[in-house]
Order: sequence, then C-alpha cells, then structure tokens
Amino acid sequence: MASIILSDTSASVSELKKNPMATVEAGAGLPVAILNRNQPAFYCIPAQLYEQMLEIIDDRELAALVKARESQPLLDLDLD
Repeated sequence: MASIILSDTSASVSELKKNPMATVEAGAGLPVAILNRNQPAFYCIPAQLYEQMLEIIDDRELAALVKARESQPLLDLDLD
C-alpha cells in the first residue's frame, strides 16, 4: 500500500536510533518523516515548530468560539 510522505526529508527508524539530533537537524526546522519499512510511521518535528503548531490550533479554536458567540446579546454590567 502506497503512502504519501508529507515531508521533504525522511529518515529510517534505524537512522533515528543512531543519531536522533542529527535526524531532527536534517529537516532544517521542518518535519522529518520517519519511515518503517519504507512507510511513514510518524513525523519528527523540532520543539519550536511544535509550539507554533499548538499556537495556530489554539488561535483557530478561539476564533471558532468568538464566531459562535458573536450573535449573543451583549449584557450591560455595573462593576460597582
């Protein structure tokens, strides 16, 4: 069964075991597809990219929440 590899860089599980940091650095800040028997098993990404991805996901969830609440009526509150 053919699989699409969603990365420009790939490495085998064996290469990852031999030198994990070199495998991550080979991606030059982008994901590295880790292959098991020439099939993608998982993607290895640097911490900075992972943090950026989490920020994007969080922003999209907040945007969806704002969109869902935009039609709700506003309430006037007195803080005194």
